[in-house]
Amino acid sequence: MANSIFALVDCNNFYASVERLFRPDLKHTPIVVLSNNDGCVVARSPEAKALGIKMGTPFFQIQDLVRQHGIVAFSSNYALYSDISSRVMSILEELAPRVEVYSIDESFMGLSGVANAVALEDFGYQVRSTVQQWTGITVCVGIAPTKTLAKLANHAAKKYRATGGVVDLTSTVRQQKLMSLVPVDEVWGIGRRLSHRLQAEGIKTAQDLAKSNPKWIRRNYSVVVERTVRELNGESCLSLEDVTPTKQQIICSRSFGQRITEYEDMRQAICQYTSRAAEKLRGEDRSAKVLTLFMRTNRFNPDEPQYTPSLSTELSIPTADTRDLVVAAMRLLQAAWRDGYRYMKAGVMLSDFYEPGVYQPSLFDDAISRPNAKALMSVVDRINSSGKGNIFLAGQGTQKAWVMKRERLSPAYTTRWDEIPLVR
Repeated sequence: MANSIFALVDCNNFYASVERLFRPDLKHTPIVVLSNNDGCVVARSPEAKALGIKMGTPFFQIQDLVRQHGIVAFSSNYALYSDISSRVMSILEELAPRVEVYSIDESFMGLSGVANAVALEDFGYQVRSTVQQWTGITVCVGIAPTKTLAKLANHAAKKYRATGGVVDLTSTVRQQKLMSLVPVDEVWGIGRRLSHRLQAEGIKTAQDLAKSNPKWIRRNYSVVVERTVRELNGESCLSLEDVTPTKQQIICSRSFGQRITEYEDMRQAICQYTSRAAEKLRGEDRSAKVLTLFMRTNRFNPDEPQYTPSLSTELSIPTADTRDLVVAAMRLLQAAWRDGYRYMKAGVMLSDFYEPGVYQPSLFDDAISRPNAKALMSVVDRINSSGKGNIFLAGQGTQKAWVMKRERLSPAYTTRWDEIPLVR
């Protein structure tokens, strides 16, 4: 792909930064964000990193640090993070002709032709300042002729303060200098396990990998690693995805705040997870024909009896109607449930997707769908996403002792009217 230029825009310490947006009193306070059930650290502010807190550290192991340094911990607030992310991405789409949303806090921008109007480094600073001014989120920008090099440039923009958060890596000389400093396990797509094999071959830096023979790499590793080598040498092998690929599966699964031992509690949980999965399915404008239910006991506690059922069912016709999917899930739950176990996790998975109106039922399929089902589900989704109310099936229950523990959850500052911050 000739003359391609990419920028990778990455939000710094995204979850922690979002929590700090509405808490200016925590500007210099160490912050950590916790995983489901407030278990492990999944995000850290720079101050928390400076204290030596590692990603994935169980929260109970850092209680002494919390007390000594006044660390503030937050439960994961995914609704808030998703909303701020969408605001950041919409800004990027205004600034660049093409944008690929890569993750909740990262996007690739296609900058071909931009250099004709403005210096690429200046454009990077413009992106950085605009996002900061409009959302309060700090980003780093890496610019390069390939996606893999753009990742490396972004890595340098984060690591080296002198860059001001922007690195233009379109110069071959700068590429070679940076690659000589970057360990091979920092290269996008390599990872720790593969890096051990490469290091055993004497390939220790990104530059060593770039100098490797692509054919040898393909023969001894894979075509994916070969593409990485070519990308490190400035040959663009990975194009920009203008349209996010449709999901092949949708999973809704949670660990419980406390172990479930009663069927009624599990029924409520499965009903809620299925409803959420159905909502995601409609967001993809798809219908599903296969539903899978699974439950898990705690495999890390050998003193407890273990049971990990997983059952699937194929619906007569694809559907995105919450009611139909819940009925199917309840049938699976009745078949899978066993008394006498302490369940720590459960979930549902939807698969075998169809576009609306595409599925052709056979002569013997029960193809009768509920009248006005699509319109009803659309109304429910609009109300639930408005922040003004919440419509749910009675089967989801109202007293949910089993729900995921989120004792440190911040308000839904941007998605619920009753939680908008007030300035007095």
